[in-house]
Amino acid sequence: MVVGFIWYHPKVFGNAWMQAAGLTEAQLKGGNMLKIFALALLLAFLLATALPGIVIHQMGAYSLMGADEGNALPSYFAFVNDYKDAFRTFKHGTLHGILTGVFVALPILGTNALFERKSAKYILINSGYWIVSLGIMGAIICGWK
Repeated sequence: MVVGFIWYHPKVFGNAWMQAAGLTEAQLKGGNMLKIFALALLLAFLLATALPGIVIHQMGAYSLMGADEGNALPSYFAFVNDYKDAFRTFKHGTLHGILTGVFVALPILGTNALFERKSAKYILINSGYWIVSLGIMGAIICGWK
């Protein structure tokens, strides 16, 4: 939400985004902002729940044993002991978050924008926001132990 406040500010990309989206300030002020921000926050949390499987490599081993350590074989505990902190850095999480933005968010947003007859500027502004946001989310999720 903080990144969006900065990214879509009129002095950053806000005016260019409004023009590319075909929106006016009057149209934007006409919405129910409480509902919009509440739903945006909910959707951000949904997205954040999907990221650990992408940015934390150890999640694969965790899912293989059924997410219940009571069912785990001794080899699982040996693996976790050996690799529990491997690639668990903010830098590595940023990399995977950015890659998720480029290889997931950009194609989804770009496809929708193409059929909506939106410009490349529109695609780049919106995809850029998600690439940066996912990079930050990935950094926090992967680096925070």
